[in-house]
Amino acid sequence: MLKIGVIGAGHLGKIHLKCLLDLAEHYHLVGLYDIDPDVALAASQQFGIPAFATYEALLEAVDVVDIVTPTTTHFELAMAAIERGKHLFIEKPVTQTVAEAQSLIAAAKKYGVTAQVGHVERFNPAMLAVRGLAMNPMFIEAHRLANFNPRGTDVPVVLDLMIHDIDIVLSLVRSPVKSVSASGVAVVSDSPDIANARIEFENGCVANLTASRISMKQMRKVRLFQKDAYISLDFLEKSAQVVRMHEPGKQPDGIPSFDLETPSGTKVISMEMPPAEPINAIREELKALATSILRSDKTAVTLEDGELALKVAWRVMEEISERMRKE
Repeated sequence: MLKIGVIGAGHLGKIHLKCLLDLAEHYHLVGLYDIDPDVALAASQQFGIPAFATYEALLEAVDVVDIVTPTTTHFELAMAAIERGKHLFIEKPVTQTVAEAQSLIAAAKKYGVTAQVGHVERFNPAMLAVRGLAMNPMFIEAHRLANFNPRGTDVPVVLDLMIHDIDIVLSLVRSPVKSVSASGVAVVSDSPDIANARIEFENGCVANLTASRISMKQMRKVRLFQKDAYISLDFLEKSAQVVRMHEPGKQPDGIPSFDLETPSGTKVISMEMPPAEPINAIREELKALATSILRSDKTAVTLEDGELALKVAWRVMEEISERMRKE
């Protein structure tokens, strides 16, 4: 069993602590550390585990560390863990800068450490429901809208929200990014609260991503368009829909379908709702890390994946900054 500790006992850190206690067959939760002694004490009492006085002391007591702290602290904490040979889970974005991410990648290879980045939507039931499908999207549209929360305004909306969809798109489109164009508006904070990005890939795929943290309603949807198929993923509702076009008589049995007259003749449209298991995505990503460590396997979301998502996110933010300077 892997001994694990959590650094960061804020809102998300408490969710991680609860999930780790639920994963007792994989982890022994040794304790936690938080820079705020009062937060650490409260979490220690709530979950019945020790609060360490320093993160260094916690690292010495564990095999794995779960870093759930502000992005600005990720690099220092992750590097300290890696240099001690500790495996790690690190929340997204992996680091604040691409250079920091690259340094972590090099260090993890040097010390033989297994690391996973917390791009949690990879484990969303909607995403898992379609993981067996052949994916070759040529147009992707994503909307991630959230109600205003002052707690998150210290991070640009691209790194806070859009990076989720950037990672999903990069995991589905196996082609280098060709170009990025973007725009954004700062409405209530110093950095953009609404952002839109158009990402073009060398294989011809285009992704149009919109993120807002001042919306009147919440939305987390990704729509994928590919030859003879439309796939809709609703990460908020945790559901998926697959619409396909077939030749008459070749549609799958047991799936609702209807005829459609097209210029090339009659086609059959099938509409499928792949079953989505009611799972906790954070619990599943932490469980996946344990499996990767014990089997010495590649993690589901590698440091390289985190670096690539961060690199594209920075390209988006640079495009927005350039556009804002010209206005």
